[in-house]
Parts: sequence; C-alpha cells; structure tokens
Amino acid sequence: MKAIAEAAHKKGCKIGVDLAHSIGNVFPNLHQDEINFTVWCHYKYLNAGPGAIAGLFVHEKHHQNPSIPILAGWWGHNKTMRFDMASEYSAIPTVEKWQQSNPPIWQLASLRASLEIFESVDLKELREKSIRLTHYLEKLIDELLPDDVEIITPRDPEQRGSQLSLKVKAGAKASVEDWMHKNEGIICDSRGEIIRVAPAALYNTYEDVARFVYALRKFCKTHQLEHQQDKLELRARL
Repeated sequence: MKAIAEAAHKKGCKIGVDLAHSIGNVFPNLHQDEINFTVWCHYKYLNAGPGAIAGLFVHEKHHQNPSIPILAGWWGHNKTMRFDMASEYSAIPTVEKWQQSNPPIWQLASLRASLEIFESVDLKELREKSIRLTHYLEKLIDELLPDDVEIITPRDPEQRGSQLSLKVKAGAKASVEDWMHKNEGIICDSRGEIIRVAPAALYNTYEDVARFVYALRKFCKTHQLEHQQDKLELRARL
C-alpha cells in the first residue's frame, strides 16, 4: 500500500483503501504508509457480528484541513458548541468530524467487548500465530487431500490473511456446507464447489484445524463412494 500511495501522491491524488476483512486479520501501517483514508468492516475478524458498524481511518494531516468537503452532520459538530444551535458548522478537529449520526448501541456494545480482548493481545504475535495456523491447514490439505482439494489462495503468507479458499472437487454436486453441518456439526462458508476456511488466531486451535480437515476428507470419501455406486447403478441399467 505504501508504494501505491506514493505513486498516487506523485500525481496529486488522495488515496482511499477498502480494507474490508483486513482488520483483526492483518495489520497495515496506515499512518506510516501515508494512506489518506480507509474504511473497513468489524463483523468478521473483530467478531462484531452481522450488521456491525464499520470503521474509518482518516490521516491526521487532514483532520483540520478546511478545504476538504464534508457532510455537516450533527455528530461531527464541535461537542462544546453543539447545543448552541449556531448557523455555522464547527467540525470536531479529529476523525470524528466525519460522523453522520448516532451509532447503533447494540453493535457498539458487541464491538467494544471484542476490542477489549484485542487490546490485551500482542498483534504481532497474533499475526505470527495466524500464519502458523493457516500453514498447518495448508499442510494437512496437501498431505491428506492432494487429489480432492485445490487451494486457490496464494501460497505466500505475505499475500494472504488467515483464510484459504478451497476448491473441493466433490463439491460441485454435493453441498459441502450442508454435509459438514449435518454430519460433523461444523459450519462453513461455501460458494458451490468453493469453501472459505479461516482459522482465527484469537480463538481457533491446531486441533480445530485438524478436525476440519479430517471432516473434509470424510466428506470427499463419502462422495466418492456415492459417485461410484451411482456409476454401478447406471451400468446395471444399461
């Protein structure tokens, strides 16, 4: 991102980045890399749940820049003058000036509980554990499912977070998601023959990873057996 920001700034551009599922997963240096602004969601790796409030970063060099147009919202108005009801807008001189309305309290409550946990953790160590966990998942799949599952996520840990996208060759005709939930009590995210597996370093263990891979191997073997039986039945009919 630093190289992209430098290229943009040379052309006189401001750069905004969609960090989506990065927060709580990988840890970019937004201030040092001179990123102008970013937005992201908290619902996934920061455990805030569906519908969670989003996050916003604006580089501090823009906080008191009057030339940047903003929407003059009530919650971005100077708190000490808010109830003066003045005709002129006086923005809070921090990133808070970009707030538009009061935030949803239930979403903030769940997010706050999660952030308190993250504040007690060394983020560098968390990222290191994430790399090890994801590598372990990768290694088990390569060893136990070489012919049944293709990893389509980059192999380089620096080019991925803690998620692997897997192409399950048996998954096109059988729902991995439904089978895993029904037979193994595992809830996973599937897109047809693609499933997304994300061992979260904050709370997942190596045992969790192994359990998932062995369950996936059982699914593949079960489907292969069913496929062979279908072939035998078809030949018998012919």
